[in-house]
Amino acid sequence: MVATRYDHLLTRLRQDGFRLTPQRMAVLRVLSADTGHPTVEQVYDRVRTDYPTTSLATIYKTIDMLKGIGEVLELSVGESHRYDGRDPRPHPHLICEVCGTISDLTLDGPLGDAALLAAAALAIGGAAGYQDVRPQVEFRGRCASCQASVAADALAPPPAL
Repeated sequence: MVATRYDHLLTRLRQDGFRLTPQRMAVLRVLSADTGHPTVEQVYDRVRTDYPTTSLATIYKTIDMLKGIGEVLELSVGESHRYDGRDPRPHPHLICEVCGTISDLTLDGPLGDAALLAAAALAIGGAAGYQDVRPQVEFRGRCASCQASVAADALAPPPAL
């Protein structure tokens, strides 16, 4: 039987001795299901629909705990931080510089994403005398939706004076 990402997170927290409160489990559900790399505030809004008394501090603490055990990736996008709870292994992301949409990318190769990036981080970090180097690869550009919006604006007639 293949366990879901949510099941994996529950098992991991149990093994590491963390309490599984309903609010914490709700955060796990949101992070394990969301492909859009949500912000803390977005996770908070979703958890509050089922648990209205949940505090923002609970969300921050849960995400920090998950980051600390390597089960969530944190991505910096401009002034905000976004979180990838579906795949905590190092992997590249494609980020739209206009709307902030984040997409996961996969690298095709003999080693695969995580192994390839980990090997590169080890080699690069070792050559520079660094330890515990974690790769974070980002490609930035303009998504198809934002391109279409710019194209539509260019075709629109000028406003009447």
